[in-house]
Amino acid sequence: MTELNPVKVTVAGEEVTIRSEQPAEHSLSVARHVDESIRRIREQSPLVDAGKAAILAALQIADELFRARLDADCGTEQLEQTMEEIRRMLPPAKRAIGR
Repeated sequence: MTELNPVKVTVAGEEVTIRSEQPAEHSLSVARHVDESIRRIREQSPLVDAGKAAILAALQIADELFRARLDADCGTEQLEQTMEEIRRMLPPAKRAIGR
């Protein structure tokens, strides 16, 4: 069984303990990112309550994730196209290498 590392973090003024397989530094960075997202939303819209700010921050962070995945997928596709172009330039005996 994987050991979970407990880490106390503060997000939006609330202290919570999270348990993760990741190192404490990773958990702290994630919590800091969430806290900063919530803080930015509350600064831009001071009348938004904490719960709605958390929802908006979650949506914003999910959007960041989706965009990063899309960028990664595009990069992978571009790499595969480049590899195929290079394979066509190789002698026939070497084209199967790496497939």
